[in-house]
Amino acid sequence: MTFRTRVITATVGAAAIAVIVGSFASFLTTRNSLLHSVDESLIQATHQSSSTLDNDRVTGSYFELVLPSGATSPTSNIPIDSTIMNVAKGKSKLVFRTITLGTQSYRELIVPLPKNSVVNCRTGVCQIPTTSAQLFIVDITGQVTELSHLFTTLMLVSAGGLLLALGLGLFLARQALHPLEEVTDEIESVALTNDLQYRLVEGDPDELGRLRRVFNRLLGSVENSQTLQRQLVIDASHELRTPLTSLRTNAQVLSRAAELSADELRQITDDMVTQVDELAALVTDLGELARGERSEGAVEALSLDDCVDECVETARTYARIRDITIDTDIKSSTVLGRRDRLTRAISNLLTNAVKFTPVGGRIMVSTANATVTVADGGPGIRDEDRPFIFDRFWRSPSARSLPGSGLGLAIVAQVVAELHGSVTVERDPRLGGARFTLTLPDSSGASEPDGD
Repeated sequence: MTFRTRVITATVGAAAIAVIVGSFASFLTTRNSLLHSVDESLIQATHQSSSTLDNDRVTGSYFELVLPSGATSPTSNIPIDSTIMNVAKGKSKLVFRTITLGTQSYRELIVPLPKNSVVNCRTGVCQIPTTSAQLFIVDITGQVTELSHLFTTLMLVSAGGLLLALGLGLFLARQALHPLEEVTDEIESVALTNDLQYRLVEGDPDELGRLRRVFNRLLGSVENSQTLQRQLVIDASHELRTPLTSLRTNAQVLSRAAELSADELRQITDDMVTQVDELAALVTDLGELARGERSEGAVEALSLDDCVDECVETARTYARIRDITIDTDIKSSTVLGRRDRLTRAISNLLTNAVKFTPVGGRIMVSTANATVTVADGGPGIRDEDRPFIFDRFWRSPSARSLPGSGLGLAIVAQVVAELHGSVTVERDPRLGGARFTLTLPDSSGASEPDGD
């Protein structure tokens, strides 16, 4: 079912309910008003035809008197059924009802009479020793006919109202959905042409305007994502070219292995192993970046000090080779995040610190209040370089001679963005090098990051 059909169906359905309920209410109101008027006239007849002679007797003139035996006075063609008999026997109270005799309709009032009631009879006044019933009947054939005509009229009016509602529904649906169809056509055009620079005219601040603005933001996000993907491919191909070229050169040299000395062969193989390791690290980092904010790890409350201890122990393995000391000042703290992503970000900061700290230097790691700080004794980061250090493949001029892909800090920034935290860099006043501060959402008061 199309959206247009649903709108028309809802419009006609609402109109149908309103028309039917209105017609039914009108019919019931008119019917009840007519019957109430007739019932009032019957009650008035009982008042005019009865008077009390004393406390034990009731005198009344009547249309028909029914005795408990079923006998009537005067004799008439009014059928005596169980309802009348129950009233005559004193088993039931006053009854109003509508009866049909042939083609005629009547409104009947059955009034119970107690024992010893005095009523008019052929001999004058008679006393009835048993209970009995008095019938007051009025012909309402004309009213019933009018009600039948009213019902027919209301049905015709309802049918006409539904046809009118259907016509209005078609017209209103077309008018209301025309702007939505225009937006749909524009979106289909974007899908066909793949023109991500196209933007919809946002228009008025209504629901359609909101839809256009949201779609424009979506187009912007997709365009930025596509641009970043293209740039990632370009940068990755550029970074891969250097180690691949070096590997090719070394392989060509190895083709003349018989002409090389043992030391030269060892040097070439060591270089090739190093280049393969760089390629493996680069591929791993590219995979991490390509994954974006998606992670298989569950968002949970993590012990930040445990994560930092784990990363520090791993970093000390590499730091010992260069006689670098890693000091820690770790305080208990709990954060929200994914463990695999958080440990990767902290490890990248420690790896970066080990890389730039001179031999025999010192690194300081501290945690407190959902914050991790990693400070090193390296050359630090120049002020003009700080806006670029978290960009993919960016490396400062002084670091281009060192091993690495330029993706470590980009991954840190990506993880922090995923966890709704922040990362800053400045010069450490004690060690003189760079100090990175990673702030994460505290599990005690922060909302969970969006999961997959």
